[in-house]
Amino acid sequence: MLSYVNLGTHDLQRAAKFYDAALAPLGYVRLANVPREIGYGPKGGQARLWVLLPFDNRPASWGNGTMIGLVAKDEEAVKAAWEAALANGGMDEGAPGPRPQYGGGFYGAYV
Repeated sequence: MLSYVNLGTHDLQRAAKFYDAALAPLGYVRLANVPREIGYGPKGGQARLWVLLPFDNRPASWGNGTMIGLVAKDEEAVKAAWEAALANGGMDEGAPGPRPQYGGGFYGAYV
């Protein structure tokens, strides 16, 4: 359903280090690296998650209530991605574990 998602940053080099590490356990790799943006997707696929300097040159900001969920192949991948995110500057917003309130055996973590 989604064609792509853009995430803003003030520091593209720092963001690349974070996303390279945090997305690797989920099977995503950096597929595009251009002066103002980097793009991630599955190896051999198409970049669908973009991290970029804002087009309007205003400061990047986060959206309160904005959340992007990425699919993981199993619980170990969720845990590995969460650990990599924290090790590379992410903030813990919920440790890996089951979330029965969402049904269907949902297992997730938040950073």
